[in-house]
Amino acid sequence: MTLALAPLCQFGLERVIVTTLQAISGAGYPGVSSLDILGNIVPHIPGEESKIELETQKILGSLSGGSVQPHDVVVSAQATRVPVLNGHTAIISVKLTDQPTHEGIADAFRSYQGRPQVERLPSAPKQPIVYMSDADRPQPRYDVNRENGMAVTVGRLRKCPVLGYKFIALGHNTVRGAAGAAILNAELMKVDNLL
Repeated sequence: MTLALAPLCQFGLERVIVTTLQAISGAGYPGVSSLDILGNIVPHIPGEESKIELETQKILGSLSGGSVQPHDVVVSAQATRVPVLNGHTAIISVKLTDQPTHEGIADAFRSYQGRPQVERLPSAPKQPIVYMSDADRPQPRYDVNRENGMAVTVGRLRKCPVLGYKFIALGHNTVRGAAGAAILNAELMKVDNLL
């Protein structure tokens, strides 16, 4: 979710409401009982909602004087476990200070480049955010492995009558979220001579 929010910071990201549909592979071992998840949605993942709310502020924050200054975005999260093997889907509504157009936001998603792209890190996806205009995308079955699982796919961008805009984001929870993020962090540390 945070990678999908990063391009929106330029518009004054103020508030986020998110509901996550998290894959069973995110539960770790031994995971969720097959009888609990088969044909079901588990509406609570212990500790996940507060983690999403706080970590989003830290990740989007800035480093100052050796400490993280959290971004002042306010996040309200609901986390669910769904019967999907890989890929966490986030249903997101955002309030932005500025009033960007639909195309302005779509362009921000399409053109976003983070430090891994600037540094041309070996495991960094060339296109960290893949924007899709199809009404029925992204879908875990078709989109979770984009850029070898290292990209976040964003789609269904539209007006939100409550906050301003809403969209869907999908990321591979084990490739991008866990292992891939660790590798990217190690590559950045090497570039910064911290290893």
